[in-house]
Amino acid sequence: MQALAPVKANEREIFMDVLRGFAILGIFIANLNGFSWYREIPRSEAGPYLLPEADRVMSFLHHLFIEGKFYSIFSLLFGWGIALQFKRAAANGINALPTVRRRLFFMLLLGALHLLIWPGDIVFFYALLSFILLPLRKFSNKTLLITGSILILSPILLYWLKMTWPVLNYPAELMIKTGIKVDDALLSLKSEEEFMDMMKNGNWFDQLKSNISGFFFRYQYLFFVSRVPKVLGMFLIGYVVGRSDFYKYILQHKKLLVQIIITGALIGLPANYFLATYMQHHMRDYFQLKTNGLYQTIAYALGVAPLALAYVGVFILVFQTKTGKKILSVFAPVGKMAFSNYITQSLIGNFVFLGAGLGFMWQVGPVYYTIFGIAVFSAQVILSTLWLKYFNYGPVEWLWRSATYKKWQPMRKRNTDSGES
Repeated sequence: MQALAPVKANEREIFMDVLRGFAILGIFIANLNGFSWYREIPRSEAGPYLLPEADRVMSFLHHLFIEGKFYSIFSLLFGWGIALQFKRAAANGINALPTVRRRLFFMLLLGALHLLIWPGDIVFFYALLSFILLPLRKFSNKTLLITGSILILSPILLYWLKMTWPVLNYPAELMIKTGIKVDDALLSLKSEEEFMDMMKNGNWFDQLKSNISGFFFRYQYLFFVSRVPKVLGMFLIGYVVGRSDFYKYILQHKKLLVQIIITGALIGLPANYFLATYMQHHMRDYFQLKTNGLYQTIAYALGVAPLALAYVGVFILVFQTKTGKKILSVFAPVGKMAFSNYITQSLIGNFVFLGAGLGFMWQVGPVYYTIFGIAVFSAQVILSTLWLKYFNYGPVEWLWRSATYKKWQPMRKRNTDSGES
């Protein structure tokens, strides 16, 4: 019987780009709810791009299949990628820590710049949390998996504690109070109505000032929903995936993958159904720290990570087939220049929906913005494929890599059709 050969490194990297591209698509569709400023309105007030009944169904499906799953996949990939950096360096007898720290520092700076474009940015947040991941990486794989699982489930306890002792919600309250003060200083707005009018009719400089204060409102939200342990938990699980060479010997782990997919579906789908129900009908209770909010938190903790891992498992198994690899590789170019595409999505979202741009704010619901998101992503697939035919990196990746290694990296590929050698 022929021994199973390990997967080649370049194939593993292609798969990571595939999964990263898939995650970027889901994150964009999820973010379009924020970009569009969608809100449910009576049927009598709906315009041609708002479909009250269909939008309500699509919103439910987003909560069921998208909410939280794609940033979870991206978090898994982030931890996985850092683990591979340390493994490659160790194989060459190099201490990777200074380079990794420098890489994360410049990621932090790029994320800060992106916050001025889109306060919903995750790059700055990921870079901050990665400095917590670095010392934790020294623990065993078993310890990291247990710790990661506890962190993912911990929002249940944290929410209950905040219900019992509201003072524990002080960090979120402090951020929102700070955001209001910054808003007053930069925009001199007296009410929420004035703020919404500014978003609809203001210029780009108004939007910039709004994004500065938006940072505090964003982090108020992240603290309130306990996003820190959710993301850090997935970081740790991803780090184990990378350090253990799980994907390299994927065929030997096929049975485990099937178990992850089945378990993720059996637990994740019912839990996410309840999550979608609570998010559609009880969001006010959630933010008011009521019992329905606790039920929503339980559904999120039990449903999101397992279903995200099931998605990853399905992608891995499909990618092992010849046809599956050919189809899924369409995502790879977008994933290879994910940072550039992520920022481009923010620029497009701002331009299309804000009043300083095309002004489609409030006019598009989940049905049409989902179609729009898929259309934009399809264009990014084409443009990324063309770009990578001639260049080694996306523009943001090139800048980030050059800063990390303190040397301008070769941007243009050699031996292209232009005859360059």
